[in-house]
Amino acid sequence: MSTKLELHAHSREDVGKGASRRLRRQGERIPGILYGGGAEPVKLTLENRELTKVMMNEAFFSQILDLSVDGTSEQVILRDLQRNPANDKVMHIDLLRIRADRTLQVSVPLHFIDEERCEGVRLEGGSISHLLNEVEISCLPKDLPEYVEVYMAELKLGEIIHLSDLAMPEGVSIVALDHGDDRAV
Repeated sequence: MSTKLELHAHSREDVGKGASRRLRRQGERIPGILYGGGAEPVKLTLENRELTKVMMNEAFFSQILDLSVDGTSEQVILRDLQRNPANDKVMHIDLLRIRADRTLQVSVPLHFIDEERCEGVRLEGGSISHLLNEVEISCLPKDLPEYVEVYMAELKLGEIIHLSDLAMPEGVSIVALDHGDDRAV
């Protein structure tokens, strides 16, 4: 983990479709929920401006976030984000509490390194095609990587990089490999 991302939220009492619409319409607020970790779910309200700013960082979608709810801080991960299909605005956010002793499954982005120096493209006239842009991993929260690097420089024409070829940090495993599915990246 490199950067700490922080969100501030307030708990809310009013629930339902009408209450959520009022939040979004009146004060540029986003309804949400915080659940998991052996505690009761908490209905939240987040500032749309703050959420939009934090979402600009790619790590928001796969990293541990520090969430402050009415002054109490907790560590969470993003579980779901619902958007309006017409204008792509966030309509609802689901956050999951994490516990340091429990493994979690998160999708992390793949960063393709040295594509411009790939032997198969540069010397043999090939092209690179990505089948995956992210991979679901399983690990303890302390081992969660921000992204997984895929090195492309040594790739020759006709070669494929499979999930099993990826170098994973210690304590991190790919969920698909645990189920016997070795797809191409």
